[in-house]
Amino acid sequence: MSERQTKTDELMAKIPKRIEPKQVSFRVSEQDYLKLSQSAKTLNMSVASFAKKKAQNARLVTPKISSDDAKKIAYQLSMIGNNLNQLTKLANEGSSIDTQSLLAIKEQVDDIWQQLI
Repeated sequence: MSERQTKTDELMAKIPKRIEPKQVSFRVSEQDYLKLSQSAKTLNMSVASFAKKKAQNARLVTPKISSDDAKKIAYQLSMIGNNLNQLTKLANEGSSIDTQSLLAIKEQVDDIWQQLI
């Protein structure tokens, strides 16, 4: 391999391979940035992602639940899964399962569904 080819290969290795190679940047006023930031936050997106989607005329839909509520629901589902795993282990060991425990889990799942609707 020639020295020239080796240098070309080295340069090509340093250039990042991007799906979208062009970059656009622009300046906005503080007020416009706050509007962009608030809209992006509402949609759980970064300001850059939000601006890109708007430039592409993408249809952006506000999530039905906030990110804080989504975290709470995920935590609740995790706890329910933990309870189910414990009951499953007991059932596999041959122990009888308390009907009240199953009803309590069903109520928890129903509560989460109500939050989602």
